[in-house]
Amino acid sequence: MSNKNKVLGGVEYRNAGDEYFARRGLRKYAGAWSLWALGVGAVISGDFSGWNLGVGLAGFGGFLVALAVITVMYICLCYSIAEMSTALPHTGGAYSFGRTAMGPWGGYISGLAENMEYVITTAVVCYFAAGYLQNIFATPDSVQPLWWLGLYVVFVSINIYGLEESLKFVVIITMLALFILTVFFVSAIPLFDWDLLWNIEPDPGESKYFPRGWMGVGAALPFAIWLYLAIEQLPLTAEESMDISRNMPRGILWGLLTLMVTAVLVTFLNMGIGGGAAFFGSQTEEPLLDGLRLTVGMSNAKILGLVAVAGLVASFHAIIFAFGRNIYSLSRAGYFPHFLSLTLGERKTPHTALITGSAIGFIVLMVLFLVDPNGSGTFGGVILNMAVFGAVIAYMMQMIAYLILKKRFQNISRPFVSPLGSTGATLALVIAMVTLILLFHNPDFRQGLIGVVIWFVLGLIYFLLYGRKTLVFSPEEEFAMEQMDASGELN
Repeated sequence: MSNKNKVLGGVEYRNAGDEYFARRGLRKYAGAWSLWALGVGAVISGDFSGWNLGVGLAGFGGFLVALAVITVMYICLCYSIAEMSTALPHTGGAYSFGRTAMGPWGGYISGLAENMEYVITTAVVCYFAAGYLQNIFATPDSVQPLWWLGLYVVFVSINIYGLEESLKFVVIITMLALFILTVFFVSAIPLFDWDLLWNIEPDPGESKYFPRGWMGVGAALPFAIWLYLAIEQLPLTAEESMDISRNMPRGILWGLLTLMVTAVLVTFLNMGIGGGAAFFGSQTEEPLLDGLRLTVGMSNAKILGLVAVAGLVASFHAIIFAFGRNIYSLSRAGYFPHFLSLTLGERKTPHTALITGSAIGFIVLMVLFLVDPNGSGTFGGVILNMAVFGAVIAYMMQMIAYLILKKRFQNISRPFVSPLGSTGATLALVIAMVTLILLFHNPDFRQGLIGVVIWFVLGLIYFLLYGRKTLVFSPEEEFAMEQMDASGELN
């Protein structure tokens, strides 16, 4: 295919040249074990904080239903993504899938939604991690921003230092997080009381099993997502993975299985001790730390709580990695400003993307902090729902891409094929769509959601007015055009 400058479907391409890509290279290192750790590490913080707020909104029974629905969505989603990631092995992830299936606009919308998801998710995890650290060291709320800044500086630096070092750190910190969860599970079993799961006072006309009715189930969906959100980031490592056809599906599916086990155990055991669902569902943002206080004692809990920050750190570090690759791929192709895809010397890490994404995440936290400096009790829920907004749009776009690729691009080699096929992708699409609608039901979180809607619209306007005129023939773009040519479709 000739790389001449051209205008296609309202977007403009140019030939960037070898020097452009030489300054934007990546290294290969990740194997199945690293991918598993990266996937589990990205999500494991969900077991430590955030998910429990869904129990307060739905009751334990309502949350279990929400968790079952969301687990089905992630099973379908992960199988579909595993297939697409081996068929389209590029760093772009969701953007790459959307670009090949739906053209530049489809690629950009998918990539923008995923970008919002990961940038805001790091802010959520940073908020909860700082909460743990504040609780452990008894620092005042006024110094929260210093904890946030310190966490970003430390873990962006590790990511910039190098891929190999980052992935080794992810493996260690993820194993430590799983160890802490295991300590909690084992220590909580003797104290578990089935009746404590149902001690939330029901609304008039509702039962103790569904104290907030079926609308509570809908309100709990975003918090159930928090137990899995970001497992889908693994395709972003495609150009840094060894033997992607073999290792990528294994990393995604083994990671999902691990998270399903921890989700079930933490849901039951954290809510079945101490004050039960009535306490852990609404009166704490550090449920695992408070649980450890009950199961191992106050002094040991402080030590374990400090170690328990490992779970949040694992996710924080892994998702910084994710948004770095997301920004890098969109920038390399010209959808975002080109300088964001520069990589650092021999280390080949996308340092400008990592720094920029972290700065935006910190700004999001500061804006919310300045709007609500004294804390209204909904800070964590607001920012979590903001992250889920980007996630479910990205999921919808990826499942639409899967269905289109399955129907129109049968010539693409698929080393791994989802056993759930188009039926699974359709089911994941429907659940994501329903969740997106229900996000706006709770007025406590609506202002934050309005903020991310404005962010999303501004991103679309940027591409309409400027970004679509600066595209280059990156690997994702070349691959998409070749497949379009082969199928006889328009580019």
